[in-house]
Amino acid sequence: MADSIPNPSTQGSDAQAITRPDPALLKYYFVVSLLTLFGFPIVFLISFIRYETLRYRFDEDGVWMAWGILFRKEITLTYRRIQDIHVTRNILHRWLGLSRVDIQTAAGGTGPQMSIEGIREAEGLRDFLYARMRGAKGQVQPADPPQDEALNLLREIRGSVERLNQRLGSQQP
Repeated sequence: MADSIPNPSTQGSDAQAITRPDPALLKYYFVVSLLTLFGFPIVFLISFIRYETLRYRFDEDGVWMAWGILFRKEITLTYRRIQDIHVTRNILHRWLGLSRVDIQTAAGGTGPQMSIEGIREAEGLRDFLYARMRGAKGQVQPADPPQDEALNLLREIRGSVERLNQRLGSQQP
């Protein structure tokens, strides 16, 4: 099954092409499971199921992540809700060339709301997410932005205040 999955690291920095974690994440899970000694079979089985079912989608609206068989979990974050993005690499991640991208929102939790694991080009993904969360979608801005009623009202008030200041200034001896 892993052979039919495209490797995200070969697809450049195009974040929207990332749909699965890099195959090296399974090696990471194996090494971490080995460190549990007697719990190895259970920990590795749970990690293997997570690896096989882990999916990502980056579309125009936000980031979607899902995993699990019996207890399926799905997380969707819109770009406008993203507050901060952290790239994490422990020693095993660096050895395997992997990263984890943690996405935080303004929700009241202590940890990240989403952790995108098994990423090779974390800086490209981080830059993509920062650009999206700031509203830069790579589109050309129109020459005349649409007029906002509140902005027009403020401009009228500013003009009135300037005219009033000019009248008061000309009336003083």
